[in-house]
Amino acid sequence: MTYVVSHNPTTGESVVTPYEETSPEVLDEMLSAALTRLSDLRGQTLDERAEMLRTCAAGLEGIGDLLVDVGGAETGLPEARLRSELARTVFQWRFLADVVRDGNLLEATIDHPYDSPMGPLPDLRRQMEPLGVVGVFGASNFPLAFSVPGGDTASALAAGCPVVVKAHPAHPRTSGLCAEAISRSLRSLGLDGAFHLIFGLEAGVRLVEHPHVAAVGFTGSLSAGRALFDRAQARPTPIPFYGELGSVNPVVVTLNAALARAEDIGRGFVSSVTLGAGQFCTKPGVLFVPAGPAGDELVRVATLAMTQWSGATMLSVSLRDRYLEERHVRGAATLAESLAPDTSAGAMGVLLGVRAAELGPRDIDELTRECFGALGIIVRYDTVDERARILDLLEPALTFTVHAEVDDPEGPSLLSYAATRAGRVLVNGWPTGVGVSWSMQHGGPYPAATSAAHTSVGGASLRRWLRPVTYQNVPSPWLPLALRDENPWGVTRRVDGVQQPGARRGTRL
Repeated sequence: MTYVVSHNPTTGESVVTPYEETSPEVLDEMLSAALTRLSDLRGQTLDERAEMLRTCAAGLEGIGDLLVDVGGAETGLPEARLRSELARTVFQWRFLADVVRDGNLLEATIDHPYDSPMGPLPDLRRQMEPLGVVGVFGASNFPLAFSVPGGDTASALAAGCPVVVKAHPAHPRTSGLCAEAISRSLRSLGLDGAFHLIFGLEAGVRLVEHPHVAAVGFTGSLSAGRALFDRAQARPTPIPFYGELGSVNPVVVTLNAALARAEDIGRGFVSSVTLGAGQFCTKPGVLFVPAGPAGDELVRVATLAMTQWSGATMLSVSLRDRYLEERHVRGAATLAESLAPDTSAGAMGVLLGVRAAELGPRDIDELTRECFGALGIIVRYDTVDERARILDLLEPALTFTVHAEVDDPEGPSLLSYAATRAGRVLVNGWPTGVGVSWSMQHGGPYPAATSAAHTSVGGASLRRWLRPVTYQNVPSPWLPLALRDENPWGVTRRVDGVQQPGARRGTRL
């Protein structure tokens, strides 16, 4: 047997955990157990499922101090950051409980029989139903909010799907503690077996290929995500693979914005680039700044801010080493470097500068590559057309930010362009930080994500784990409760083409 090892990025110490890499036999047992729980989750009322999510949130909250201690040792993240992330994580579970209670996730519709122009139509009733067992791959940079207890796990359970999570090797002990808390919570409700945790690279590959798995959620690098995506599509029965793969997230500063807010934008860019040691998928990697005195001032402020930053400990030595290899762009000059802490995975911040006119096709390949770390690239442009040429060569992103004045003539056209290139468009802000809400979109056109139609965060995140089923001429006692004429659950429905409000209402948390 092979035990999983935990590494401390601050001290360099290693600890053998009590967790073993998951064998094919154990994985089969877990997935079989999860599959048997599908009917139990499908049979829950909306209130029962919401209570399940709230119970899991309370279970995670109950081990908060332990999670902060162990998570800090495994990731090097400070206590304040981990407590904030824990608060976000449990809020997400409770928020999704509210989404479930609302009932709109069912998208219930009823068409009674009638004589249509194409002839008589039968009684038709449609709702969304759980897809099946979901496999989840946790991320390294958020050991709570995007890992074992993260949004993919919470939203899949909220949709009524059993979950099997592959732990990230960067924080195995934190993953194990979270899994134990979720399993205890489900066991208290008689749902033992609806959630499992596995370890090991080979087990993760088998998870994607296993016939009991109906869909996969992934947060991580483009290379790893694409490899698993290809395996999911190569199965005898291909399955949905919802991967959030990161991007360089461009920021465009117009001339008017530079004239009005050079200092604020320069400092804000560096603050966003260095947040979390630059290990956020929404880090603004490339800043387009106009040539001229206003742009010069913005760059001067950003350069000073980077030199004043103290550096940070990255999540692992391997991530730090990769960052050191990738923090270069052909043809770019080093504008500023920060200090680096004296820790095992300590790293400095770097600010690079390049002129748009000097960028060729090979340079664009490096410019569009996400660099996981505190690297910011400033591209100076002389004309709007020059800027547009480079933007068109960049790959689509999770976010696209525009800094412009309210009466800026460039604003509307830039906003319209940005909406074709990213899943979230910002004006006069910074993209780091993904809020949990009904309106959040965390995804984008490939290669930012494998499906531009879905989000991994927010109220719509459940939609990935549901599929529509239409019931035709089904006797009322056999119908799902939400599709019966008397509407016992009180959900909002469209009946004979008319939207009918239900009696249920979500509760703002």
